[in-house]
Amino acid sequence: MKVHVYEKFWMWLSGGLIVAFVAAIVSTSVVQAVQPPSHIETIDPTTIRTDPRFSTPGVTTAADGSQQVVVVSQMFAFVPMEIRVTAGRPVTFRLTSTDVLHGFQIVRSNANSMVVPGYVSQFTVTFDEPGEYLIVCNEFCGLGHHIMQGKLIVEEAGGGV
Repeated sequence: MKVHVYEKFWMWLSGGLIVAFVAAIVSTSVVQAVQPPSHIETIDPTTIRTDPRFSTPGVTTAADGSQQVVVVSQMFAFVPMEIRVTAGRPVTFRLTSTDVLHGFQIVRSNANSMVVPGYVSQFTVTFDEPGEYLIVCNEFCGLGHHIMQGKLIVEEAGGGV
């Protein structure tokens, strides 16, 4: 059987591309230690209300001025529904769900996270502009999904919006 020179060229090129793709995957995942995000903190969804990490949802301020917001997602509400933070300071959001998969998106910002039952989602963001921001669930969570929203109020350092 004779293989034409052009067919040999395309076979070698295809094989070379496959080797290059596999090498790129190995390089980024092993050599550069770039791994997909994984859940490292878990929680029992049936005991969220008694778990000390989530028993009192709301905002706490550390000595350095940074703030931590603990939010519990449930059908079809965020607890607390209104969150007040200070502009220009880092705000760490810690989120979990009592029932189903939810989303947590702060409109007009880059704050966006999935809230998975049994896991704790965490991210930190700094809001430079005072004002009111809408918080929405962007993962379909049931028939009342469209009413699941909250409000983030970013206040100036002096206390006003």
